[in-house]
Amino acid sequence: MGHHFLVTTAIPEPGLQLLSDAGRVTVLPEPPDYDALSALCASGDYDVVLTQLRDIIDEPLLAAARLKGVSNYAVGYNNIDIDAATRHGILVGNTPGVLTDATADIAMLLVLGTARRVVEADRVVREGKFLGWEPEFMLGRDVSGAVLGLAGFGRIARAVARRALGFGMEVLFAPRPPGDRPVSDEELGEFAGKVRQVPWDSLVERSDFLSLHVPLNDQTRHLVDASVLQRMKPEAILINTARGPVVDEAALVHALRNGTISGAGLDVFEDEPRLAPGLAELPNTVLLPHVGSATVPVRAEMARLSALNAIAMADGRLPLHPVNPLIRA
Repeated sequence: MGHHFLVTTAIPEPGLQLLSDAGRVTVLPEPPDYDALSALCASGDYDVVLTQLRDIIDEPLLAAARLKGVSNYAVGYNNIDIDAATRHGILVGNTPGVLTDATADIAMLLVLGTARRVVEADRVVREGKFLGWEPEFMLGRDVSGAVLGLAGFGRIARAVARRALGFGMEVLFAPRPPGDRPVSDEELGEFAGKVRQVPWDSLVERSDFLSLHVPLNDQTRHLVDASVLQRMKPEAILINTARGPVVDEAALVHALRNGTISGAGLDVFEDEPRLAPGLAELPNTVLLPHVGSATVPVRAEMARLSALNAIAMADGRLPLHPVNPLIRA
């Protein structure tokens, strides 16, 4: 009997072919609900499950699971209770590093798109409301010379900084909001002397564009809430390509309606795929359907890494990218 892999949602090649070469593969025809996924993981029929961010892998599921590992088709893993997986001896793998540039491109797109009111302007043209050039028609904001605040300064935030510096922006960052820690010039590397570290509160108050690049955890859930939005500049724009629940979406809708801040560019949402009531109707937003990593090469590489992680765990080895490496396969 070879390995048996459960894939909750079909992934691009070469992922499925790699899994097929290593054993049997069951690809579910549609995303499972929690009860169905729990039953499948507890059945003992599968060695490894390859999951998506929508799949909730929590303590009750893991306690009953008869699995060697969980391979998450994502960099983030806030859908998985890592402590519970570790307690139950179940390895977890993810796909870091491959989507840095693609996500940074989307963050910069949202900066430019919100600043220059691209979605509004496109709608005006399509609806036949463009009647010719006028001096004060569809005026937007300058990006060059504006202050970009980066909440977090990991791989993606650094890639955004690199792009923003090319646009002549002033780049500030807070490495681990809401907390803080000093970052040396040695750690900054190529960015030493080009970006400036400030406390989280200062970042909130000084940024023309506040871009979020933090993982979702207990400390960052609703990192941007009503009080933070109130302290932002009235002309500020919020950008989120991290995780939806980092922002209190209801509070954001209220702030955008009332002019507390100027606009928002979002690629992630608090309760995907649902939006907070009123968000979709706001003209001062650019809303994308979680496409930060959505390029053909990136999604293929994520599939390759997910498959290799799954195969390693099925073989009794650590995955290429272990999230809980304290478990010794």
